Amino acid sequence: MNSVVICPWCGTNYLSFQSNCSNCGGTIPAPARVADAQPQAATRRQLTWPPSPPRSIAPNYVWKILGQDGWVISMAVFVMLGIIFTVVGGGLTLGIITAFVGLPFIGMGLLFLGGGGAVLYWRYEQAVQTVEVLKSGRAKEGEIIGLEPNHSVRINGRMPWNIRYQFTLDGKLYEGVTSTLNNPQLTHAPGPAVVLYLPDHPEKNQLYPHP
Repeated sequence: MNSVVICPWCGTNYLSFQSNCSNCGGTIPAPARVADAQPQAATRRQLTWPPSPPRSIAPNYVWKILGQDGWVISMAVFVMLGIIFTVVGGGLTLGIITAFVGLPFIGMGLLFLGGGGAVLYWRYEQAVQTVEVLKSGRAKEGEIIGLEPNHSVRINGRMPWNIRYQFTLDGKLYEGVTSTLNNPQLTHAPGPAVVLYLPDHPEKNQLYPHP
């Protein structure tokens, strides 16, 4: 009898394994297997290995990543301020008040809109890249080398964590950082980890399962 598979994101139950939750789009860890077959493997943490690519990722997973991104939350505030300043400045310029007062408001609004919009686009591209790595990346054993809470940002009362990891490919060391609102101390503690990377661009990589 197959055991029930539970989505770690939303708790949806499945009778058989699938790589992503149909309800929330979150990555579901595959059944664990031992990282290597050497005698000392029994003393090591078991690693979760992904199915072979291409893997199915829910279309809304990009937005789930963006919703947990501290940069996105901060820049969304800048964009909102930009809209407010631009609208107020336009009203002052077109109204009775002289343009001498309204134009600086418009300039500041456009500055906020431009800067915030550019960062939002950059983070969107990063999220799309993450999904591409999760879909098509090859798996390799690496290592989580650090967990760092980000005290400067709060999202819905929760503090993001930055997870630093590294792996070696063809004698070259690659490093990466990913962030999560979930406490990674149990699921992504420092030690052996599975990393996904794009074969043609190993610098594009992510942890698996994605936190």
